[in-house]
Amino acid sequence: MKKIKLDIVGLSYSQTQSGAYALVLGEVSGRRRLPIIIGSFEAQAIAIEIEKMTPSRPLTHDLFKSFAQAYNINIQEIIIYNLVDGIFYSKLICSDGKKVIEIDARTSDAIAMAVRFDCPIYTYEFILSSAGIVIEGNDFVYLENLNEGQDEKTVSVASTGYNGLSEDELRTKLQDALNEEAYEKAAKIRDELSRRRSS
Repeated sequence: MKKIKLDIVGLSYSQTQSGAYALVLGEVSGRRRLPIIIGSFEAQAIAIEIEKMTPSRPLTHDLFKSFAQAYNINIQEIIIYNLVDGIFYSKLICSDGKKVIEIDARTSDAIAMAVRFDCPIYTYEFILSSAGIVIEGNDFVYLENLNEGQDEKTVSVASTGYNGLSEDELRTKLQDALNEEAYEKAAKIRDELSRRRSS
């Protein structure tokens, strides 16, 4: 079966499920997007690595990376290989240089590891056909049109209370939040900084 490469194109608070986040993967050189609802911990783990934030202590995914590297294990790729009753199934393709091993993982954890190991993310056509959405233009950048035409990131950021702060103040608050290990707060501040950079 031919694999289709995906990139992370968006991460925001989900308006459909309280306390959850929407991770959107995009087909490389294509217009289809694969939205996946993930938990807040995994969303923060992904966001922290994408933004190159440095937590005061290693997160679970950082610990797993350090453990794997200590034994010369590298993750070569992530494959989202199945979709059953709305649940995505993924696996890590790992190698120690001599043999390749496939390890089953939740998709959110697999993506969190992919950003840490800088490895490609793949899926199959039947998954994109059944769960993907086609986006026209550049509307996908901040998850627009996923929920009745609303931009989830913009809607959620407006209510965070960080709008009136300068970028320097936001960066200071971001570092304070990381030092306190308040990763949900850090993610909200990061979203506000990202929104300003894109506007």
